[in-house]
Amino acid sequence: MTVSNLSLNNVTAHKQYSELADIPSSQSANVQDAYPSRLATPPATLWQPRQDAVIKGRHLSGPLSEAQLDEFERKGFLFIPNLITGDELDELREEMQSLMSTDEYRNKDFSITEPDSNEIRSLFAVHQLSERLGALAKDERVAGAARQIIGDDPYVHQARINYKPGFAGKGFNWHSDFETWHAEDGMPGMHAVSASLILTDNHEFNGPLMLIPGSHMKFVPCLGETPEDNHKSSLKAQEVGVPSHEALTKLVAEHGIEAPKGKAGGLLLFDCNTLHASNANLSPDPRSNVFFVFNRPDNRCREPYAAAKRRPDFLAHEPDESGR
Repeated sequence: MTVSNLSLNNVTAHKQYSELADIPSSQSANVQDAYPSRLATPPATLWQPRQDAVIKGRHLSGPLSEAQLDEFERKGFLFIPNLITGDELDELREEMQSLMSTDEYRNKDFSITEPDSNEIRSLFAVHQLSERLGALAKDERVAGAARQIIGDDPYVHQARINYKPGFAGKGFNWHSDFETWHAEDGMPGMHAVSASLILTDNHEFNGPLMLIPGSHMKFVPCLGETPEDNHKSSLKAQEVGVPSHEALTKLVAEHGIEAPKGKAGGLLLFDCNTLHASNANLSPDPRSNVFFVFNRPDNRCREPYAAAKRRPDFLAHEPDESGR
């Protein structure tokens, strides 16, 4: 799989923060957990205020306007329609189909199948499996937007293709990605952003992503100890690390729910702490996207805050593993 005829604008270095020279091998006793979760007993409050700024790179060059940065800061997400079109989009969709139909990937750890079938639901580390998608992860239109949000040249913390087939694609429970990355991967702070390029039309009937605008400003701690190798089940159906119904009810009453929809080629950017979920796809139309998580180098993962060990590398890359 090689890159050919793909219009790319490579990201330019704009380093602003120093990487941590020494990363501890384990969380020491004097390291305070700013976002405790996976608790044994209910917390005193349903959520706590966010402690990290949302937009940290307004002074840096990039594709996002001030108005777009303002919208992201206010809502915790931003949808950019028609970012990629024409032949470039067709080639990306062909690459997705090629990767998802590669039989040798089907039983690998980085390949996640639907809960009740052998159909691939998610394929991880795709920026390493595909030169084309690796180049897309460095494209200024995508990585440059991440730079403006997180305030430094990003590295790929996680990359995957998500595929929700027609009639059979399952939904996914409400969650904050940061809660999982913090608890199970050891990501210290909220300095990461997700970029989801939709490769099929997203409409109200094929299970589009639903987000609670404004929820990124509140960290919702979750109950329940992290099981050993939790990722083996949570990537199919998440049961640990999900907010309480009471917290969700109050947040939705305050902020509502939005589901950005549009033609293939649109880009959805959303904050690592924005609560989101998706319904099952009962329509004939599949829904798919290529998904990059961009993290700041000085926010690289350490030891997990609420798990016995870190998850496998394909779920949480290091800066030097991501081609940065």
